[in-house]
Amino acid sequence: MTCHEIMDKIYEGEPMPLLLRIQIGIHLFFCPDCAQEAERFEVTRDILKNDFFPPAPGIQKPVMLQIMKEAAGTAADEESGALDDFPAPVEGISFRSWVITGIIVLLSLSTSFLGLDFGRLAASEGMSFLLPIGITIGAALTCYGALFIGSHLKELSERFGLR
Repeated sequence: MTCHEIMDKIYEGEPMPLLLRIQIGIHLFFCPDCAQEAERFEVTRDILKNDFFPPAPGIQKPVMLQIMKEAAGTAADEESGALDDFPAPVEGISFRSWVITGIIVLLSLSTSFLGLDFGRLAASEGMSFLLPIGITIGAALTCYGALFIGSHLKELSERFGLR
């Protein structure tokens, strides 16, 4: 095999049969150029796999400054009519609507048991039928709470003084 064919096999990175690995190893032992290129390739692949994105401390402030600059530029573009081709931004659900919807969901989930005849149902199915119902209600309330908190994190942190 030529140097070019050996390097192509190394670049593929796929599992190779034992005889091919031995042949490549022998070639790399006797060809210093291919050995050096294979070593560079391994180092590069390891860097890309493990250390490609170095930690970036303090990136929040420059990103937020850029967003504010772009928002200020957008306001100037709106006044000049430059953004007429773009759709208007969609407004989110208000804090009040989230709270009212949460109360309705909580009341509907907690009163759903009132329509069931628990005595007859417990006698025929056993009390174990409550476990999936409780898990479902808990999952629904947890998801709703997580969405509510995630979408209103800034307002909630300001309201409760969490900074």
